Amino acid sequence: MTTDPLAQSVEPPRHGEALDKAALEQLFLSARSYPAWTDKPVEPVVLERLYNILRWGPTSMNCSPARFIFVTSPEAKDRLLPCLMPGNVDKTKAAPVTVIVAHDTRFHDHFPKLWSVSDPRGMYESNEALREMTALKNGTLQGAYLILAARALGLDCGPMAGFDAAKVDKAFLEGGTWTANFLVNIGYGAEEGLFPRGPRLPFEDVCQVV
Repeated sequence: MTTDPLAQSVEPPRHGEALDKAALEQLFLSARSYPAWTDKPVEPVVLERLYNILRWGPTSMNCSPARFIFVTSPEAKDRLLPCLMPGNVDKTKAAPVTVIVAHDTRFHDHFPKLWSVSDPRGMYESNEALREMTALKNGTLQGAYLILAARALGLDCGPMAGFDAAKVDKAFLEGGTWTANFLVNIGYGAEEGLFPRGPRLPFEDVCQVV
């Protein structure tokens, strides 16, 4: 087991203190979804650090259903590419890492390690609809933490939904309890591949304060 330098905290930030503008720019305001990539590699230690950050994001009853397959080798990429829609093939081929963001349909088996308040395994075992909804919602939430953690580490991301999930499951997850949700290319983005940034809806169109 490697020791993550980030786990060796120096002085913790003060609770309730806002991030500075540079951090907000990196995480949100200037961050982009990249379709093209430089040839700079992403080292395995960075992937471990990435997970060790994102895993602290909250989930319902700490259920932590997301699972992550980091596709990095040419052989693994060759298995993934036939599962993609044509428009996603070249960008995925060029990305140093493609993350299959999956979730474990048996996530509730891990509650003894994750949740000490009670034992909710029976509730999920007896209710398939609740189990599927919980896994999908919280697994997607953890996929969003992956994107933010990657940006925090100076990586760029290109999330994708254009793929055949059944083919991905067969190529990478067959025989297990994990199932694919979405994909994220990560690496160091090439600026020349960017489209003009799209607008976002304003507060008054999408928010209510009641």
